[in-house]
Amino acid sequence: MNSKDIINELSFKAIRSSGAGGQHVNKTSSKIELTFDLENSNALSKKEKERLKEKLSSKLTNENILILFCEETRSQHRNKEIAIKRFLETIKKGLTKPKIRKETKPSKASIQKRLEKKQNNSIKKALRKKPNLD
Repeated sequence: MNSKDIINELSFKAIRSSGAGGQHVNKTSSKIELTFDLENSNALSKKEKERLKEKLSSKLTNENILILFCEETRSQHRNKEIAIKRFLETIKKGLTKPKIRKETKPSKASIQKRLEKKQNNSIKKALRKKPNLD
């Protein structure tokens, strides 16, 4: 994955932002909408695309387009930087391969310890019962 190639494939759109800013917010478009077309990307291999479709399925549209919004600051440029950073983190997280779990069996000492604990618990509860006076 080459992040420079991926960033070149991104498209940005500036939208009017809600929130703080007073009268100025009504005039400027500081909110950024970042879109990335996963299906038509040349920077990703087929395997990477498949993995991203699988992992990011809840964030993708029906046309396999990833859309991110950023309206944290009043600056359009700063929002664009934040959106790109978030996008790259999302892609890297989506491309990470999970570690393969190696099954292990418990040690003899841990098995013995567990059995002794169960036995002690059983004795403790047996002592709570009323004595049998026959």
